[in-house]
Amino acid sequence: MQRYIIQLKNQNYSPKQANWLLNKARSLVSDIGVIVRDTRVATRHIEFDTSVPENNSIEEVIRRFTTISPLSEYEPIVEKRMEKHEAIMKARDLFNDEKYWGAHEVLESVWKDAHHEEKDLLNGIILIAAAFVHDEKDETSICIAILSRAMKKLSKAEGLYFGMDLDEIKKRVLRIIETGKIERFTI
Repeated sequence: MQRYIIQLKNQNYSPKQANWLLNKARSLVSDIGVIVRDTRVATRHIEFDTSVPENNSIEEVIRRFTTISPLSEYEPIVEKRMEKHEAIMKARDLFNDEKYWGAHEVLESVWKDAHHEEKDLLNGIILIAAAFVHDEKDETSICIAILSRAMKKLSKAEGLYFGMDLDEIKKRVLRIIETGKIERFTI
């Protein structure tokens, strides 16, 4: 099986509809052995984490999914090894485009090689991305719980890190935790 992230344009769907969209996508491809693992609803796109059997084409899956909404983009999930700076900038771009799962995946490779306070800082950013993945599935309490864990990891972080204002990030996360109102932000 080949794993893909398929993104459709979001035409007025909200995270509250993530489970319905997941079930809809599954019903569209159940007869051809495609596995739809997860659905996440961002502002501009709907993301489907899928596995496609080798004997089926991704084009057929996309054709069926586009009965939900037009295609935005798709890509196979392949672990890519990047230099630290490139990976952090890529993850930042993905995060800012509400592709939180992708940002989490890219940062994980950097986190594995990090040490001490940088390891905690990276883990904190990964946790924020993971929290927003849960927000995209309308799992508010899980999102806030993960953001609380992120704040602990970011406790010593301050200033700028590869252009990210860590003080502002912590302020935004703390506001979400305190108010219970999730407002996604860019880093």
